[in-house]
This record gives sequence, C-alpha cells and structure tokens, in this order.
Amino acid sequence: VKSEGPKLVPFFKATCVYFVLWLPTSSPSWFSALIKCLPIFCLWVFLLAHGINFLVSHRSASRILAGLIFSAVGDAFLIWQEQGYFIHGLLMFAITHILYSSAFGMKPLDLKAGLLMGLISSSCYAFLYSYLSGPFTYLVAVYIALIGFMGWRAVAGIQLCNDLWTWTKLSACIGAMLFMVSDLTIALNKFCFPVPYSRFIIMATYYAAQMLIALSAVETRDEEDFRKRS
Repeated sequence: VKSEGPKLVPFFKATCVYFVLWLPTSSPSWFSALIKCLPIFCLWVFLLAHGINFLVSHRSASRILAGLIFSAVGDAFLIWQEQGYFIHGLLMFAITHILYSSAFGMKPLDLKAGLLMGLISSSCYAFLYSYLSGPFTYLVAVYIALIGFMGWRAVAGIQLCNDLWTWTKLSACIGAMLFMVSDLTIALNKFCFPVPYSRFIIMATYYAAQMLIALSAVETRDEEDFRKRS
C-alpha cells in the first residue's frame, strides 16, 4: 500500500479541485466536464505508471484501464444529461461494469455471494420500477443486472473464512460496493425523489470506488514480486 500511495497523489489533488470548485451542474461546459473527469484521468496515469508491459501482459489491469476510459466518457455525457445524454452516459458505464466484471474473473464462483447480490439488485429494481417509464423500464433493469454482476464478481474474490484474500481483492470488493451506492443514489435522485446532499454522496462514493478498483489492478504485480522474493 505504501508503494502505491505516492502514485495516487495526483488523483487526490484532482478530487480536491473538483470539490473545491464545485461547478454548478445547471451550466454544463467543457471546463466542468474536464474538472469532473480529471480524477479519472489521474487514475489512468496511476495504472500507466506501472508500465505498458505490465498492462499488456495482465488482462485484468488492462481491462480496468479500459473501464476507466469508458467511465470518463460516461462522466462527460452526464454533464449534459439534461440535454438528452443521460442514456449515453448509462451505456458507457454499462460497458465499464462489463469490463470490471471481466477483470475480476469468474473464480472463485461463490454462488452464495451471487445469490445475495441478486437479491439486493432485484430489491433495488423492484423499488425503482414504479417510478420508471418508457425505455428506462428496461434500460435500468439491464444496468442494475450488470452492476450487480460486477458486485458479485468483486465480492466473490473475498474468501475470509479460508483466509484466501489480499488487500487488493478487498479493495475491489469495497470499490464495487461504493460504486453501487453511487449509482443507486443517482437513480433515486433522478427517478424517485430528491436525495439530500445527493451530488456530494454520488461523487464522493464514485471517486472512492474508482480509486479502489484501480488499486485492485496491481495485485498481479504484487504476486509476481512475492514469487521472485520466494
């Protein structure tokens, strides 16, 4: 963790810039889009700092980087969501969750975790359903299924009872849960009712989630270093 911390300093600074400037959402601009996406750009740099060879040789890390790229595009679309680009942003983040799920992998399977995430996702959609109309009835269902699947694959990596876990797997798990909190807050605020301090909750959990998921990409590098020392 200590070795990765300095590489995240630009991310923390960019996040502080976003919250300090706190540009109004009512007047979208390319500048506000840049400020919003800047922390995610810094996470690109964080992964690229581990070397192109590392990203090329480890599919999980390259897929997380790809997910961060689609996330930044989604963030930009959501700046103009009132102008009709919300669905575009939804699509970009749906692709992000597919990439993250692929990065986390299908082993171990952990069907109990899958059942739990399925129940949570189904409950969320059941609550939202009466507030949805038109294409959002189906689009939100697909999106919830994708982020729920991503959450399952992240949670499945934590095998606490067997002591088969690493700090990076725990990072992925917490990151996925925070991502779900962020997106659920967006859905409640957009489709159901105003959520107090919604923007702060959405962005704080979102940036924390992306940072933790990006951190999980360094696991394979840690394993290689451990094998070399052994």
